[in-house]
Amino acid sequence: MAFGYNGKILRVDLSREKISIDSPDDVFYRRYIGGEGFVAYFLLKELKPCVDPLGPENKLIFAAGPVTGASIPGNGRNSVGAKSPLTEGFGEAEVGGYWGAELKHAGFDAIIFEGKAESPVYLWVHDGEAEIRDAGHLWGKDTGDAQRIIREELGDKLIRVAQIGPGGERLVRYACVINDLHDAAGRTGMGAVMGSKNLKAVAVRGHERGKVADAEKLKELARWLIQNPKTWSWAHDLGTGGAMEAFVELGNLPIRNFRDGDFSNAVALDARTIKDMISIGMESCYACPVRCKKVVKIEEPWRVDPVYGGPEYEALAALGSNCGVDDLKAVCKANEICNRYSLDVISTGDTVAFAMECYENDILTDTETGGVKLNFGNAQAMVQMVEKIGRREGLGDILAEGVKRAAEKIGRGAERFAIHVKGQEVPMHEPRRSRALGLGYAISPTGADHVHNLHDGSVASRNPYFEKLAALGILEPVPRENLGPRKVRALIYVVDWCVLDNSLLMCCFLPWDHIQKTEIVRAATGWNTTVWELMKVGERITTMARAFNVREGFTKKDDWLPERFFHPKTSGALSETAVDPTKLEKARSTYYEMMGWDENGVPTKGKLEELDVAWVAHMLG
Repeated sequence: MAFGYNGKILRVDLSREKISIDSPDDVFYRRYIGGEGFVAYFLLKELKPCVDPLGPENKLIFAAGPVTGASIPGNGRNSVGAKSPLTEGFGEAEVGGYWGAELKHAGFDAIIFEGKAESPVYLWVHDGEAEIRDAGHLWGKDTGDAQRIIREELGDKLIRVAQIGPGGERLVRYACVINDLHDAAGRTGMGAVMGSKNLKAVAVRGHERGKVADAEKLKELARWLIQNPKTWSWAHDLGTGGAMEAFVELGNLPIRNFRDGDFSNAVALDARTIKDMISIGMESCYACPVRCKKVVKIEEPWRVDPVYGGPEYEALAALGSNCGVDDLKAVCKANEICNRYSLDVISTGDTVAFAMECYENDILTDTETGGVKLNFGNAQAMVQMVEKIGRREGLGDILAEGVKRAAEKIGRGAERFAIHVKGQEVPMHEPRRSRALGLGYAISPTGADHVHNLHDGSVASRNPYFEKLAALGILEPVPRENLGPRKVRALIYVVDWCVLDNSLLMCCFLPWDHIQKTEIVRAATGWNTTVWELMKVGERITTMARAFNVREGFTKKDDWLPERFFHPKTSGALSETAVDPTKLEKARSTYYEMMGWDENGVPTKGKLEELDVAWVAHMLG
């Protein structure tokens, strides 16, 4: 492998304590790229159908991409994938920071974990070598203590650690994998898979910078970004969450379990308020000048340690407005607990909001909550319940299963308050307002996701983002409320490119257009690639993820939204607006047809042949 990759994938059999190295050929790398593409390939190729996601037969994959570790802004991400314990379907999440670059510098493009260790272990990867080490002394410790001990034990404070906290160890189904204490591979429960394997952490350190085909071109592109700060200064100044009041006015902010539209003190949760009151700085990912990640410090009434970063928009909304909470310090404390315990902030906040609505409707009582008054707006109760989920204590043990399973266990009509798609809780963006976003939630292979999705406002007018889409053939704006074929086409093209980002492991917030990103891939790998080829890679991986779910028993009935979104909010901007189920059903059929899937959403043999993955066809019956 000449450029962009190391040509080595580490395979770790935890059951047999055996480590080996695979060396895929060039075609494999170009066909599946990295990240989510590697995850889709190995899950389809090597995982038996219908295995227990928390059993030893599941595989856990950490993967980088072709640009990871190069000196270009936006490349500081890695992917984590497995069969999801939350949805029992395709599971994959991405995370920023430095860990992915360190893995590439250590000589590997990916790690595949198989089996289950007899007792807690961690993997130590360094400069082309790897060893399984005892983690009995780390088990039960939060992420901060575990990282400190690992670095002291190995004698290097620059070691990068991907790990789980007590939430992952206790198999909270939406536990995440935490990099460097504050960067999360948040969705689909990858931390629970890690915990099920008795794998506490993966520590990496490398000193070898990989070769790229055209280092000067990468430098030229990096200079362009640095010299155009207006395109990313918003992120540098505030990170995400800088428009909370505007989101209330537009109806986009989830409020009280996606039920209401009024939230009078949204400014209390705004990133501007964070900057003015409790921020002590901003941090960055590898080789990125943007520095978009908040760092906060609080001493009272809760102590919030800045080593755990600070809340971004999804945390501010999920732990804040969606729980009816406008206490910024409480939200920061809950965000810190999530990072200490390795919990996905979206699923955690949504699950607490679900419990609050059950409590207010007398489905849950003080006896079941352990005396915690779980009313919407009770900041103390929200923080207490997040802690209980991380420890699986009392009601927290039930809520640790996610809203779908929790509702089934609680019964008494709780199901109507469980806001999820395929078992995964819904992110902090309103499908009542953005119709393609809602369809994107419904058809997503991982359950509701806002990142590999289309936010309708981006194609509703000739804005800077829309102008970039001309390279994909999207030439005319489509109104926000439209859910016809033109909107579905835009969704498909944008999602395919998002999935490509998840495979290249490049950040979606940086202002690279499609031509520039193609140039980055060419410069890193030396391939004569094009926007067309890279788009087809995204489509290939989207279709493979779909094939995995079909094999696991998912049907078109699973491509649907919660009942709540078919009714307006109780107040505010969306009090007379809802998703039309008839239009959604028609758009779903249009999506299947445009994707080359049959009327049940099953990829056709012809489409699999066209995408150069004909080997998948026999798995679909």
